[in-house]
Amino acid sequence: MIMSQSFVSEISEKNLIDFVNFPYELFKKNPYWVGELKKDVFHLLELKHPFWQHSERKLFIARKDGRIIGRIAAVLNHSYNEFHDENTGFFGFFDCINNEETAKKLLDQASLWLKEKGAGIIRGPVNPSTNETCGILIEGFDSPPVIMMPYNPPYYAGLIENAGFSKIKDLLAFKKYSDEPFSDRLKKILKRIERTANIEIKQADIKNLSCELSLFKEIYNQAWAENWGFVPITDNEIIDLANTLKPLLKPEYLYFVQINNKAIGFVLLLPDFNIPLKTANGKLTLLNILPFLWKMLNINRGRLLAMGVKKEYRNRGIELLLIEQAMKSAQKFNWDYAELSWTLEDNEKVNKVIDMAGGKVYKKYRIYDKTL
Repeated sequence: MIMSQSFVSEISEKNLIDFVNFPYELFKKNPYWVGELKKDVFHLLELKHPFWQHSERKLFIARKDGRIIGRIAAVLNHSYNEFHDENTGFFGFFDCINNEETAKKLLDQASLWLKEKGAGIIRGPVNPSTNETCGILIEGFDSPPVIMMPYNPPYYAGLIENAGFSKIKDLLAFKKYSDEPFSDRLKKILKRIERTANIEIKQADIKNLSCELSLFKEIYNQAWAENWGFVPITDNEIIDLANTLKPLLKPEYLYFVQINNKAIGFVLLLPDFNIPLKTANGKLTLLNILPFLWKMLNINRGRLLAMGVKKEYRNRGIELLLIEQAMKSAQKFNWDYAELSWTLEDNEKVNKVIDMAGGKVYKKYRIYDKTL
């Protein structure tokens, strides 16, 4: 008997739907996996998205007996390589059945395309950069992901490692319960910081969202510039983000910290929209719109998804002020907890601040690489 084997092929733009649909089929019975609305995935992958103005990609799918069993994207981010003076390629949007041969073929195909483009390293997963979802889950499989964080079954790590990849960096997600008060020591530190002259926490002006997100971009790109894996956000990407967030963003989700009326830091948090998204399975229909809206009204957790303080204002406890403000918002929204994610495993200063504030690591994600 001749056993059929899987094969990998490039997917055309007109068949992008096959690439997008695959994980929804793969994980349809998984109680924890949550997919974005498919239209948002399409938007991110479409070549007209501002990310692809400075990047290239090739999309591949694996089939067996006519059935799709895996997918991967090879990404060449010219902005990243120019900023870091590297020649690194990336893989992302990796999803696969539990089959080592199929996973290796997918990763080999992405590696081959990137090597032909001159890359010396392949790294990932990033979807398609560290400014979006990235990493694979390696700890914390017993609960769903929060908004803009990935979920995958435990076997993914083995598939990637058995294809010759090694860990390059772990990312941490902390859980902070809203009803857990700060320690007396921390309260004293916060009071001392708050007595600093001319320091103020200000809500974002949502009516002037474009300007506020431009300010966010300025601080983000400066504050994160020295972080491993950082990719600067472009003006066009900020405009796209503004269009995406405008229907969802409330003033209580974005705060700036000011000194002498000059913004020097920010914190951005969002309700966990994955809770209603779980009911949608990628698409809103007449059958699921009511459950979706009901869940939208009853979101009980959220995510502190970005925080930054300009370099010259660090080591003053300002990060603690921003976390305190985020938790005040969490209590106002009646969230059971907030996830603070992600941070680099070796970012000791930030991780120590989160630990002081009562956050505990409850999920870990991993990024891999391999020399080509």
